[in-house]
Amino acid sequence: MSPDTGRCRWCSRTCHDCGAAVRGKGETRCLRCRRRHDLATARRRCPRCGRDGYLREHTGWCGPCSQPGPAPKPAAACTECGRVIRGGGARLCNRCLQRRPQRPYTRAEHLLAELDDPPNWLWDFTIHVADRYCPGQATRLVSQLGALLRTEPRAMPQTLLDRARIPGRSIGSLAKMLEDFFTARGLALPTDQSQRLAADRRARRVQAVPEPLRPAVAAFERAMLDERDRARRAGTRPRADTTIDKRLAQIRDLSCHLVGRGIEDWAQVDKAVIEDYLAEVSPAGGPLGGLRHFFRFARRSKLILIDPTAELRVRTPRGFHGRTLPRSRQRELFTRWSTSTEGAPNEALVGLMALIHGASQHELRHLQLADIDPQHHTVRLGRRPHPIPLDPATWAALTRCLEHRRSGTHNPHVIVTSRTRSGRTPASRPYLSHLLGPADTTISTLRASRLLALANSHDPNLIATTYGMSPEGVLAYFADRVDPTLLADL
Repeated sequence: MSPDTGRCRWCSRTCHDCGAAVRGKGETRCLRCRRRHDLATARRRCPRCGRDGYLREHTGWCGPCSQPGPAPKPAAACTECGRVIRGGGARLCNRCLQRRPQRPYTRAEHLLAELDDPPNWLWDFTIHVADRYCPGQATRLVSQLGALLRTEPRAMPQTLLDRARIPGRSIGSLAKMLEDFFTARGLALPTDQSQRLAADRRARRVQAVPEPLRPAVAAFERAMLDERDRARRAGTRPRADTTIDKRLAQIRDLSCHLVGRGIEDWAQVDKAVIEDYLAEVSPAGGPLGGLRHFFRFARRSKLILIDPTAELRVRTPRGFHGRTLPRSRQRELFTRWSTSTEGAPNEALVGLMALIHGASQHELRHLQLADIDPQHHTVRLGRRPHPIPLDPATWAALTRCLEHRRSGTHNPHVIVTSRTRSGRTPASRPYLSHLLGPADTTISTLRASRLLALANSHDPNLIATTYGMSPEGVLAYFADRVDPTLLADL
């Protein structure tokens, strides 16, 4: 034992750098540290480049200077755009290479050669994405599909569609293209993305309810879903996702109102509380229908003993009371969309269709190319029984919109956005809701102005038949809205 370290002579010898045990007698570093030290001391400054390195005996220079690489190739011009390409002998610059239409097809040919048993629809899918995307994006989608096929070479189309989905609000570009391609050919079923998004929206609304009142709202959500399933099996009209979301949002707002006033149990809610809430939120009793639906469910479920909305009556004036535009403002909008080109083509078409022909948002969203008759200048809108003849200004706006959408899209709808140009779905409701924002108006306001003007001068039954509406819907515009200038002619 060594008196200095208290260990044997073998363990007393340690490395000066890392502290590891050194077995050799007279050594001060371990084998790894000794090699590292020898390499560091062998480095010298290169007289040619001035950097530290290991000098070679035959040249006296470092390795990169002793063995220089090949000389750079002379600059050349791109064969398509003429741009000078420096430092290489490529025939095409990177910008022209990315724009080559043959790129996705070349990638598909390589993929067909790599796979042992390629699917028979792979080449058709390449044509499908090449017609809808730029060459770079189409090539990327084909490459992503190739990665899936290498993992599962014999996977069925439905399996590939499920594997291509990514979590989140969007399923991804590849999954969208596969869904569009497979469903059009009957190879797979559509995804349930819309149902998942609706379930997430309902979950967020239920979670926003305060904790003491949340279980009843969650049970109300399940009851509405069960009622919808029974309506589907019975063949009646089931509630849409938007209706269920609206009901849950109304109960969420009511529950936050109750907790703010110290009420943490649904059994403590009475008629006076509901009246105060309606007076605060909407004097006309807007959410009263949703509240009645919830409290009827709560009474059936034994959550409350008395329905506080059973004897509640809110008198609302009958007839139409929405926003309309004066004739001067309508003339300004007609001039903007018929003579000026500053607005977008979609804005002009939507504005004129709603202003002159009373088109609704649903009719404009689902207007397709097959509904247009170029020979007679007519279109079919929604449930209207007869084609609608278009005036010259609206037909010019429609022609401009069709020319604007000629950019390789296969979407059958007339109004196409950047998100729907690669698929077959209609434009979203928020897009149409904000499309007339630059003109400071909405589709519903223009449609209401048109229907109100017609109701003051025409037979309501004739208007209902022409526009595919119910007589009660037209009478809402007719009640208490007689034009004073027409009374003298009666």
